[in-house]
Amino acid sequence: MSLFARSFLLIALLILASAAATVQLYRVYEREPRARELAQQTVSIVNLTRAALVNADPVLRRNLLIEINEREGIRLAPLTGGEVLEPLPGEALFELVSRRIKQALGEQTRFAYARDRVEGFWVSFSIDEDEYWVMLPRERFEPPFGLEWLSGGLALLGLALAGAWLIASTLSRPLGAIAAAAREVGRGQPPAPLAETGPTEMRTVSVAFNRMAGDLAAMERERAMVLAGISHDLRTPLSRLRLAIEMSGADRETIEGMGADVKDMDKIISQFLTFARGEDEPRVEGDLNALVAAIVEGYRKRDQSVVLSSGNLPALRFAPLAVRRALTNLIDNALHYAGGMVEVGTRQEGAMVLVEVLDRGPGVPDSELERLKRPFTRLNEARSGGGGAGLGLAIVERIARAHGGRFELAVREGGGLVARLGVAAV
Repeated sequence: MSLFARSFLLIALLILASAAATVQLYRVYEREPRARELAQQTVSIVNLTRAALVNADPVLRRNLLIEINEREGIRLAPLTGGEVLEPLPGEALFELVSRRIKQALGEQTRFAYARDRVEGFWVSFSIDEDEYWVMLPRERFEPPFGLEWLSGGLALLGLALAGAWLIASTLSRPLGAIAAAAREVGRGQPPAPLAETGPTEMRTVSVAFNRMAGDLAAMERERAMVLAGISHDLRTPLSRLRLAIEMSGADRETIEGMGADVKDMDKIISQFLTFARGEDEPRVEGDLNALVAAIVEGYRKRDQSVVLSSGNLPALRFAPLAVRRALTNLIDNALHYAGGMVEVGTRQEGAMVLVEVLDRGPGVPDSELERLKRPFTRLNEARSGGGGAGLGLAIVERIARAHGGRFELAVREGGGLVARLGVAAV
């Protein structure tokens, strides 16, 4: 889960918990005054109804009861022994109301939530020897949370969640920029400077990251200058050495051996120069299958045993010279160390286009596969020997990362090695 999603979820849960706690506290602290008011209203209605029945002219009593019912929504009925009564709900509000009513009207007062299926708040009272029921509408005892409360609460909740989204995005945006810049550094590309704004902690992190990126870029430039300088300076004495060997008058076998050594040194210098220059070639849209086929065809013309199996690939944007250099390094490595037939295949795997170089050589131990991709790394056993400074696979690794892909080495089933160069398809 991303930092934005986690922060937003935690803040939203805190807001919802706070809103639920606020509603509950409001209901608890509002219950006592509301119960007191409802009990007082009920007692007043019962007393007024009793007084009206006692003091009204018998002829006009019926009209009085009808008028009370129409204006106040109050019903009056005599108490009989065969009524079907529904008890009050077991809620704290009704317990408080009934307790206060009994304190005012007497402990003999009875209550019902429905009488003979007529819903309402029924309260009993007596006049002399006769007992009556007076009914108040249930709406007076319903919670005061209507549509207005609901719409207002939803509006406030929406504003709170919008604020949570703003806070979470404010926290995650700078970290996302740092993560993107770190990925650029991981691919060997200089990142754009981070904005040194925001809270103190984020400014401190941004300043430190910009300083680190600048130091790494300076170190990379110095390293490249040193390697390029050394490699360039070595080319001249090597040329003189090659000429001296040819003019030395030594036997052909000695000349060829020394020439091979000079050729190996020249190859090492070429690797230094390639590694020092890095990969700044612009990307162009092209057909990777066509490039791989041209490379394989060049090996076939030199009577090298290289076969190609092409898959369906989409059009890609890549650096042709860099990709050619990477594939040439992999094929040369397979031909030199493994011998025999080298198989080259292309295929698409999700958002990645893969070019695989497979051989049947002695292979590499699993524990050494990752180490081989480091600069200046060579094995002392199966796949060692020959010229080189151990930069060929490091160059392939850099080219793959520059293309948003990956470079993998794996043990091939049945023996040998699989070198897999991945290029992002998007």
